[in-house]
Amino acid sequence: MALVDTLRARESAVGNWLSLRDPAVAEISAELGFDFVVLDIEHTTNTLETVVDMARATDAAGSGTEAIVRLPWNDPVVIKRVLDTGVAGVMSPMVDDADDARAFVEATRYPPDGNRGVAGGRASRYGLEMDEYVQEANERVLTVAQVETESGFEHVEEIAAVDGLDGLFLGPADLSANLGMYGEYESEPFLDAVDRVVEAAHAEDKPVATLAFGREEIERYVDLGFDFMMVGTDTSHLMGGAATSKATFEEAVADRDG
Repeated sequence: MALVDTLRARESAVGNWLSLRDPAVAEISAELGFDFVVLDIEHTTNTLETVVDMARATDAAGSGTEAIVRLPWNDPVVIKRVLDTGVAGVMSPMVDDADDARAFVEATRYPPDGNRGVAGGRASRYGLEMDEYVQEANERVLTVAQVETESGFEHVEEIAAVDGLDGLFLGPADLSANLGMYGEYESEPFLDAVDRVVEAAHAEDKPVATLAFGREEIERYVDLGFDFMMVGTDTSHLMGGAATSKATFEEAVADRDG
């Protein structure tokens, strides 16, 4: 089942968050059988060329893993260029209200439903399937809005209700910072905010996602009602595995020489 169908059916999906530039990282994630990868071009040095290479690498694994792109901003020019690479969908940061959400959705849709420009690209097999792609894209592109600002939180019910928006993403770090409680993920006010975002999404029968690290945090967010999740990042997996191996070696040497 395609990712967009999985999420619209409110079924669970698990992804890996990628910020490193090497396409092998995307390919490895796909080989591991993740449902999707998030290609981050907001807080990384990645470019549109990187997105294309990572999308190709994801597809090359042949596992059914799909790529979605975390945009640098809710910008229609960036959105149309990203979608022309053939990724499954896009995630917009800093969606503050329903108007932002509607503008985001419209930028992903061809007329008359939106304002996305029509052009041949990788998404339409470089024009070989242009007619089919244009006819289907408005219903097949996945759209996820990030709720991470104080304004976005205050308008979350209106954002969730926007037609054509497929789901919400709660960014714990940004949301906690913007609510004046950075990193206080166990605090009652933050957990109340989480509940409100989840309830807003579910009231519209839409899934909600977050980024979680480690078993305890993953299990907690699953219990809080999140439908799909990015379970760590490529850099956190690399650092965690490397740190564990380094510590294991040092402990073994200390035991031998002790």
